[in-house]
Amino acid sequence: MNQRRDLRFWNRTAHLYGPFMKRWEGMYQEMAAEIGAYLSRDEDILELACGSGQLSFRLAHKARLWEATDYSPKMIAEARKRVRSCRLHFSVQDATALPYAPESFDGVVIANALHILSNPDGAMREIHRVLKPGGWLFAPTFTWREGKASRVRQALLTLAGFKAYRQWDRAGLTRYIQTQGFAIVSNSMLSSGLAPLCCPIARKQ
Repeated sequence: MNQRRDLRFWNRTAHLYGPFMKRWEGMYQEMAAEIGAYLSRDEDILELACGSGQLSFRLAHKARLWEATDYSPKMIAEARKRVRSCRLHFSVQDATALPYAPESFDGVVIANALHILSNPDGAMREIHRVLKPGGWLFAPTFTWREGKASRVRQALLTLAGFKAYRQWDRAGLTRYIQTQGFAIVSNSMLSSGLAPLCCPIARKQ
């Protein structure tokens, strides 16, 4: 039920997502710089919840293959309008039931998505499964700040159809990733405000 409702929201807003996210250009540049420092041109990277390609187009040139996926067909359709690289491929996939063989990828990127997945545990199991031993997980995630302003903001987003299922702070997000079979390598805070962006970088244990 939650997954179907979320899919309707993202399909409905897909054509607006790219223009709306232009206001966050600086944040995406920060994320791309943080993640790009760990990438290599001899690696295959899987991106989950890629949206319309905000990170995909910035980072695909740093990998041998960049497989960018999203659950929303409309988001993928928007992303495909801009494809210009043979390294970059877009497809519709469910992060909790991926079609790839075990140990297929050197790294997985899941940006700004873990907190809005109704089943993040399922996604993390799949990420762990498709990663090679020692493979990289890049999981920048908006975290939660206590206070009335944050609660009001979240309530308004929920009314608009944008549902956050998890409200981690930095320490809680770190613990969560560790319990899923990953060792934290870096855990930078890239932005502040009502929803600070935490950027855990971890390796599969």
